[in-house]
Amino acid sequence: LVLPQKRSNFLALTLLEKQEKDPKFWNAWAQRTLKNALTLQELNKNKAKNLILFLGDGMGVPTVTAARILKGQLNGQNGEETQLEMDKFPFVSLSKTYNTNAQVPDSAGTATAYLCGVKANEGTVGVSAAAVRSQCNTTQGNEVTSILKWAKDAGKSVGIVTTTRVNHATPSAAYAHCVDRDWYSDNEMPAEALQAGCKDIARQLFENIPNIDVIMGGGRKYMFPKNASDIEYPNILKHSGTRKDGRNLVEEWVDRMRNKNGRYVWNKTQLLTLNPNNVDYLLGLFEPGDMTYDLERNTESDPSLTEMVDVAIKILKKNPSGFYLLVEGGRIDHGHHEGKAKQALHEAVEMDRAIGRAGLLTSDHETLTIVTADHSHVFSFGGYTPRGNTIFGLAPMLSDVDQKPFTSILYGNGPGYKVINGARENVSTVDYKGNNYQAQAAVPLNAETHGGEDVAVFAKGPLAHLLHGVHEQNYIPHVMAYAACIGQNREHCMSSSGSAGLRPAFSIVATILSAARLLC
Repeated sequence: LVLPQKRSNFLALTLLEKQEKDPKFWNAWAQRTLKNALTLQELNKNKAKNLILFLGDGMGVPTVTAARILKGQLNGQNGEETQLEMDKFPFVSLSKTYNTNAQVPDSAGTATAYLCGVKANEGTVGVSAAAVRSQCNTTQGNEVTSILKWAKDAGKSVGIVTTTRVNHATPSAAYAHCVDRDWYSDNEMPAEALQAGCKDIARQLFENIPNIDVIMGGGRKYMFPKNASDIEYPNILKHSGTRKDGRNLVEEWVDRMRNKNGRYVWNKTQLLTLNPNNVDYLLGLFEPGDMTYDLERNTESDPSLTEMVDVAIKILKKNPSGFYLLVEGGRIDHGHHEGKAKQALHEAVEMDRAIGRAGLLTSDHETLTIVTADHSHVFSFGGYTPRGNTIFGLAPMLSDVDQKPFTSILYGNGPGYKVINGARENVSTVDYKGNNYQAQAAVPLNAETHGGEDVAVFAKGPLAHLLHGVHEQNYIPHVMAYAACIGQNREHCMSSSGSAGLRPAFSIVATILSAARLLC
């Protein structure tokens, strides 16, 4: 079976190469694209029933491009001409990612921007820039609420799905108000902060917005009493519970949801055997810490991001008022920090699969879907590589300074900096295509850093055209709320006569039957 597939791929590439030499090929492609673009002149001004935000943590533009090439190459193509699911979105803009006190931001301050609608200091979640990192007494009075809460208050179902810990920086800004992103449980908090009444992020997950409909990701150990053995990794101390207050937050959640069709799961089998029609609340904690990289995932016991998103939407979409879902491909960021581009890019490809799955389960007529990143990384690829060069491969020439080969992928800084006998390491002597190969970096650091450039925002669905040009990152939730008629800005939803300012999406048949009765 493998040989016929390889032959098929070879024939397809040969045909493509022949086509590309003919100007008619490019002209026809451009004309099709133009025709499609002209259809976008009729803007989708429906009211958004559903809202989905896909957040690729650390997914800067170079990462998007490299992931596109990888996706194509995984399918036997050259890669450059491939379309990611997010590439198909009709509207694209740029987001300025700086924090109020940082030119190059972190994931906490940025999460506060694209979830709560206000820019904030690095290291803080769900609080304004008046709050100071790690200073508990600057919390009270500076809390800001998120679009997840706005949606919940409007009667929608809400969900969080992440490949990191559910109390990590990105998801925590959806529900927590914390001056330190690292206060995962009370174990990580200073005594004075606890004495002053500040709450850890895991506790806030269950107390601030007590009825979040779907929560999935990692972070089990922060929910259990200190040294309580983990169900999946018994007697491994680093995976044991961390809580000093002795509380079992999972048990408390299960008790609270006992008569509300609530289910707690911790492995893939339990998740995929659920009937979403019989589940109204779902808590899925699949690892003690972050979930494993997709390349290393145990496909028998650990769900993929796509599988989690599939179940989440099937549960949330039962609500006739619609839903808000935050999905984080969180370990793109971790791969880059470790200098492991292969891990990062496979995480990005998996998030793109999840975007495709969400598209199949929803309709653009009534669902506003946005894909963006919180920040970029100092990741790059170049070196005049030829068409179809494996994204993890070498540049076609040696350095004209040290006469050694180099990979196309490089980092501006990070753990990949290596000097052997006073000179740059010869990459041809190592497995530079390995899953955990650390690409060479210009400056030695234990962890590679974020990048400060703008990131892309892809949008489709109702009022997606409002995401255009270059905007501050905190603009994003304001657009989503406006489209769904939730939160502070709802005057446009009703005209002075009481009729709808935004129209709900109907099927063609329903539109014909009730053309004169479109109500918001």
